[in-house]
This record gives sequence, C-alpha cells and structure tokens, in this order.
Amino acid sequence: MPQEATFVIVGAGQAGGRAAEAMRAAGFAGRVVLIGEEPALPYERPPLSKAVLTGDKPASTVELLPPGFYAQKGIEVLTGTRVEAIDAAARTVRLSTGRTLGFTKLLLTTGGRVRTLPFALPGMPGIFYLRTLAESLALGAALKEAKRVAVIGGGFLGLEVAASATKLGLAVTLLELKPHLLDRAMAPEIAHFIAEIHRRKGVELRLGASVTGIAGKERFAAVELAQGTRVDADLAVVAVGILPNSELAAAAGAAIGNGILVDEFGRTSLPDIYAAGDVADHPNPVLGHRLRLESWQNAQNQAIAAARAMCGVATPYAEVPWFWSDQYEFNIQMVGAPLKTDEIVVRGEPASGRFLCFNLASNVVVGATAFNMGGEIRFARKLVELKARVEPSVLADGARKLRDVVAGLS
Repeated sequence: MPQEATFVIVGAGQAGGRAAEAMRAAGFAGRVVLIGEEPALPYERPPLSKAVLTGDKPASTVELLPPGFYAQKGIEVLTGTRVEAIDAAARTVRLSTGRTLGFTKLLLTTGGRVRTLPFALPGMPGIFYLRTLAESLALGAALKEAKRVAVIGGGFLGLEVAASATKLGLAVTLLELKPHLLDRAMAPEIAHFIAEIHRRKGVELRLGASVTGIAGKERFAAVELAQGTRVDADLAVVAVGILPNSELAAAAGAAIGNGILVDEFGRTSLPDIYAAGDVADHPNPVLGHRLRLESWQNAQNQAIAAARAMCGVATPYAEVPWFWSDQYEFNIQMVGAPLKTDEIVVRGEPASGRFLCFNLASNVVVGATAFNMGGEIRFARKLVELKARVEPSVLADGARKLRDVVAGLS
C-alpha cells in the first residue's frame, strides 16, 4: 500500500474508532481520516443506559481511546462533521463543511438512528430517546427530577433504562406491544425470566400494549393506549429500536438489504468501499445466514476485521454473536442468534439467580443465555460454534461441568 494512500472512515463511533486503531496496528502508514457527526470523540454506548445514566460514572469513562491517541497515531478526526455524499467513481466524499475529500479506500461505520414514533418525536416536552451521550446526560438529569416514568419498548435498551430508573427510585411502567419482552432477541420462555426480575423490582409491565399517543401539549402528562387507558408519568422514554444509516451508501449505488450488504471481509458492492458495525448486513458462516447485529462485540470486531482487510490482511469475520446486558444485580449474556428454537433447556435453578438457558433446534445447540454465569458463556459459545448435538438431559445436568461436555465433542 503506497504511503500516500488515504483511508477515510465515515462514522466516529465505537466501530469507527476501533477501525482507525486497527489500521495503524496493521501497519498502514498512509493518511487516516475519521469523520463523525457528533462533537465527541469515539465512545462506547453500553454505559449510556446504565452507569452514565444513573450518574454512577462520569461521561469521560465512555471514551473509547485516550484523547491523545489520535494525534500520536497520526489519525485526523473531524468531529461535528457530516458526510453529505459519496462519489464512488471519483473516490471522493463531500462534507457538510463544503469540503471535498478524496479517498483510496472508504469504510462506512455509520451505525443507526433511533426509530421514532410519529406522535412522540425527539424534542417534544417530556419525550426522550437514548442513542447519544448528550441524550444520556439529558435523560439522566430529567430522571433525577421525576417520580414516574413510562418506558415504551421492551427490548434490551428499554429494560436497561427501566432498571436504571428503578435504581434511582422512580416508579416505572414499561409498555411493550408484543405479548412478551425481547421479541426479536429471545425465546418467550427465556424472556419470561427477565420479566419476573423486573416485576420483583417493582416495574409494572404491560405486555400487548399498543401505544397510540401522548397526552399534554405544553407539558407531557401521559401515554395513551389503544385500549382507551393511559399511563400517567412525568416523562416517557421511547426505545423501539434503531434503523441502519444506509442511505448514504444507497445513494452512492451500494447494494442494500437489511443495511449495507457486505461480504465476509466487509466489502460492499462498490470497489474499495467497506462497511461494518450496526449498519452492515453480513454473512455469518457459523450461523449459516445473513444478519445485521446491533452489539458492542460486532461493532468492535467486525470493524477491526474490515480495517485489516483494507490493509491487505484479509481474514473472514466469522464469530458467534455475543451480547450482554446489566440489569439490577443481573449480568445477562447471550450467544448465538437462532432463527428457530424447538426446545429451551434450563441448567441451574432460576430462583438462585444463577442459571443458563440453551436454545435447541433438532437437539443442536443454536443459542444460550447466561444469568450471572459469565464464566460459562465461553463454553456455550463453543457449543454453538460446533453446532453441537447434545441431549437435553446432559445440558440440564448441573453436576456435569460444561467444559467437559465441550471437551467430549472435540
């Protein structure tokens, strides 16, 4: 790679920051330009719904890399800057500053944006969304002045916000359209355990609740439901998922699926243009299907793999998906992303707060969820990776070490 080559990264979140770091670690000596819309340097998002939201940790703790790292490594960081357009043929990007920047190779780590409700838009009185550091700080300040909060959305983000608000002493009502929590991420039998955790902590769960509007124009007063009822609250947090920021790539001519379509090296359909992180629809050879992941692991590791591929060190990105969530005193870790589950096998006693749930499809382990058993998740991941066919009775037998079950398959 010639030293005068320029690698441009669009999106300065965790994926973008780790990609820039990986380019230098791979020996790329050319120009690296990292462009982000937010005013902050790259940071990690998981604490925004937990320690930063509750005020247990300062905002500075989410910084991905030390501030001096970028200058030390010769990485140009353009914060508060939006890329308006990509010219794939000319190999240029047009910036919101009016400047045009040329590239040799381009990496899109544009992430996603919150999915909004038309009657509860960001900026409306008493309505909060949570995606950025600024939004976390604003919501945290509002929670400290409130007594009751309505959380709309029963995914991981909504549940983490509910747990944080409960910790701060608020009365929390969580509203979920589906009949069970975590509809896109978890089998109902496993989601049931999480629902019970929140109920024991005092959260009012309303499942199958269709939110149709909000009451109060000058000042938020309540969430209105299709059943003709309402949930009175001082504020509402909307957590109904994100949409991939794939429009920039689409306008440039890249193939789009559920996000930007990439191959196992992060390459898009456009020459020398790559994508990684929340925005990338990628193949997973372990799972045997394409998917777009919104997780800390994927944002970091897929970006590193794509960055290395750009530098000529091509290794296919092929990891078992892993996700974690902290809620109250529970650390919840998931591996796999099963499209189908025939049976759930529980290992351990749920009442103890330490147990594992395995997703099986035709006796093949396709996923697992660990509650306060993070030390076991690496063995569960290996079972998914091996597409292990294990008898349910063996998985349920807590007297038999999981590492021995894995060793017996190797």
